Amino acid sequence: MDQMRDALRSRHYSRRTEQAYTLWVRRYIRFNHLRHPGEMGEREINAFLTDLAVEKRVSASTQNQALAGLLFLYRNVLGREVGDLGGVIRARKPQRIPVVMTRDEVRAVLAAMDGQYRLMASLMYGTGMRLSECLRLRVLDVDFGALEITVHDGKGAKDRVTVMPESLVPALRAQMRNARRVHERDLADGWGHVAVPDALDRKYPNAPWEWRWQFVFPQQKRWINPTTREQGRHHVDASLIQREVRDAARRADITKHVSCHTLRHSFATHLLEAGYDIRTIQELLGHKDVSTTMIYTHVLKRGGLEVRSPVDGL
Repeated sequence: MDQMRDALRSRHYSRRTEQAYTLWVRRYIRFNHLRHPGEMGEREINAFLTDLAVEKRVSASTQNQALAGLLFLYRNVLGREVGDLGGVIRARKPQRIPVVMTRDEVRAVLAAMDGQYRLMASLMYGTGMRLSECLRLRVLDVDFGALEITVHDGKGAKDRVTVMPESLVPALRAQMRNARRVHERDLADGWGHVAVPDALDRKYPNAPWEWRWQFVFPQQKRWINPTTREQGRHHVDASLIQREVRDAARRADITKHVSCHTLRHSFATHLLEAGYDIRTIQELLGHKDVSTTMIYTHVLKRGGLEVRSPVDGL
C-alpha cells in the first residue's frame, strides 16, 4: 500500500483519488481472503467487480472507480498489464438529470443562511465552483481588480478562471479582513502555518506563513500535529457547509434534494437560460468535454420535450 501511495503521489493524483484507489485495493484484497495481488489476475478482478454489481448493487461510476484503482495497481505498482475483462457484469448506468433550483428557490435558500456559510453558498452559485474548490480558495486566488477567481488544481488537476460576482465583493472583502485578523493572531502566537500545494514549502520556505497563501475560509480552531506539536489552520470542514445548505433548504420549504452541488447545477442552467454560449459555460465549470456540459440543456426543456399538456387547453 505504501508503494501504491508513492506511485499515486509521484504522478500528482489528488489526495481524494489516492484515498479512493487505496480503499478499493484493500477491499479487493479482503474479498480474495488476503491474497497478495501479485498472485491474482483477471479471474479475481472479474469476480470482485461482478460482486460489486450483483451483490453490492453499486452504481456504474462506483464500479468504474474500483476498476480504475485496480488497473492503476497492476500497471503502475506491480508492472503488469491486465488482460481481457469481458466477463465482468457491468452495473447499470442510470440516465439522470441534475437537480436544479429556480432563481426564487436559490434566493430562498440563501436568505435562510447567514455569515460565512451564506457567502460560501453564494460563491458556489455565483461562480460555479465545486464545494472542494470553494473550501480551498486562497487569498491569492481572488482578484478584486479583474473581478476574477482562479481555481487551482480543480478536478482533473486543471486550473481555470471564473467570474467573481460583483454583488459579493463587499462580503468577500469583509471575510478576508476577518481571515487576516485570524492569521495575524496565529502569527502572534508563534504559528500561522498553512499547508501549501506541490511541496512549495521546500522551494519557498516562508510560503506557509505568508498571508497570500492563507485560506479565505479558515477553520475555527487550529490543528495540531500529534508528532511535532506544530499548530496550523486548515479550511472550514466540508460537512459544516453541507449541513448548512441542507438545513437552509428545509427551512425554505424546498422539497428538492438540495446539496452544495445543486448550486453549481443551478449556476450552469441559469446561465444557459440567460443565453450564454455553452462553450463559455464549459470553461467556467472546468468540464473537459462539452458533452458533460450538454446535460444542462435537458433541464431547460419544458415538460421534458417542450410539449404543452392537452389539459392546459381545456
